[in-house]
Parts: sequence; structure tokens; C-alpha cells
Amino acid sequence: MKLLLVGASGLVGSHVLTLALNDPRISEVVAPSRRALSLHSKLLNPILDFDDLPEDASWWQNIDAVICTLGTTMKMAGSKEVFYRVDHDYPLAFAEIAQKHGTTTYVLNSAIGADASSRFFYNHVKGKLEQDLAALQFRSLTAVRPGIIGGQRSEFRFGESVLVAILGALNPVLPQRWRINPATNIANALIEAAINPVSGIQVISADQLV
Repeated sequence: MKLLLVGASGLVGSHVLTLALNDPRISEVVAPSRRALSLHSKLLNPILDFDDLPEDASWWQNIDAVICTLGTTMKMAGSKEVFYRVDHDYPLAFAEIAQKHGTTTYVLNSAIGADASSRFFYNHVKGKLEQDLAALQFRSLTAVRPGIIGGQRSEFRFGESVLVAILGALNPVLPQRWRINPATNIANALIEAAINPVSGIQVISADQLV
């Protein structure tokens, strides 16, 4: 199968990329990015401006599934406007163009608490994206909703690192939905949802990712 991976340089995305490149079920990975990724015989890495996606590029053709792990933080974004663009507008734009070219499966790395009606901005944005993706009516749409993600990020996030340490110590006694979700587990769930799509809308919750 041919896979389009959006967000390959992030924590979860980099795990998805590694798994996909080593999975014999996947013949080609298209991973658009702003900066070049490491070379691999199965990887096509278009360097793009995400504000100006090339809708007629040849690599859109024959994509079986999209996995989107794109996301930022409010600190990195600097404003709600930029955060919304990265976490909502870009994933939706890739979905719309891929669908126009015949892609029928979309798999999203969302978040626990995603809810378009939430008063919390982060949860609202994640939920709004899920809602807008559902409106596109992909044959198969899967939202993976992790909680706290475990793994080594390229950028240091102090608050998250403290929380991960606390939850790690309490992990044996915590309810499953509040345990750390290792990035490898999330990546595996995303890959399997793309390779073995189920018709309709599916949600994979945090307690399924421990």
C-alpha cells in the first residue's frame, strides 16, 4: 500500500515513519515536510509550504491511506490563530486534497477529551477537526485519542516531562485511561488502522494504548 504521512518529524510521527518504512505491507511512504528527512528507498519526502499545498502534484495519486500526526503546542505556536492553523487547518487541507485524488482512509492522531463543544481551546480544536473530517465522509476514518504521550521529544517540554515522571511512578495504580501512552503504541495503532481500515468512524481511546 501507499501511505501519506503528515507530521513525520514529531514524536509520534517519527515512530510511525520508522514502523512504516520497515513494514513489508507498505510499499511507499510519502511524507511531506518543511525540512528534509533522512533518505530511504521507500520514502518520498516533498519539501512543502503547508500554507500552499501543491494540489496537482503527482505524489497524491494512488494513496491508499493518510496518517496525520501533525500538531503543535500553544507555546510553540505563539497564538491561538497559529495553533488552530497547525492543528486544524493543515490536517483538514491534506484530507480534502487526498480525498479528491481518491484516498478513502484517513487516520488521525487526536487527543483525549477532543470535543468540538468544549470550552477548553485545545479540546475544542481537536474535536472540531474530528467533526470536520467526519463531514468529508471518508470510507474509513479513525481518531486515535491518546492521553499523556511517553517518549523522547526533540524539544524539551518541562511541564509535560514532570507530568510524565509523576504518572510513570503512579502507573501501576492508575486507571488505564490515565496511564502514559507510549509513542510506539500510538504509532502501531495508527499504522494498523491505516492498513486494515474499518468502514465508518472509529475511535481508539487512551485506555487501549497503554
